[in-house]
Amino acid sequence: MHATPEEAEQAFYRAFERRDLEAMMRVWAEAAHVVCIHPMGERLTGVEAVRRGWAEIFAGGVELAFRLEAVHRVHGPNLAVHVVREVIHVAGEPRPRPPVEATNVYQLERDGWRMILHHASPVGRPPPREARPPLH
Repeated sequence: MHATPEEAEQAFYRAFERRDLEAMMRVWAEAAHVVCIHPMGERLTGVEAVRRGWAEIFAGGVELAFRLEAVHRVHGPNLAVHVVREVIHVAGEPRPRPPVEATNVYQLERDGWRMILHHASPVGRPPPREARPPLH
């Protein structure tokens, strides 16, 4: 399937951009323990729940393009954790949407690397700057 976690991640975002449910589900492990949490959404556990979640998103027909920033990767022999900032461009909009922080976890299986968790959350707004008195 995917020789590296990075290949699995590329396939994940490519399927997301193309709204291709079958390609998306080929990235996911076929296991009861898979979990997907979309921004501000409920936890979806198990392959069928994850499939339904993606089908709902893709049915919206919104054309998206992703740019990943601030990528942090931790790899072990059978598990890889990627924390990324998703900069999402919506077709027809002049500026990207506010970024989303995502954690993607991949597991090495017999046929290659597969996703077992995707958890995406909106980035919080920075705290307001405190007004400081002038120095003079």
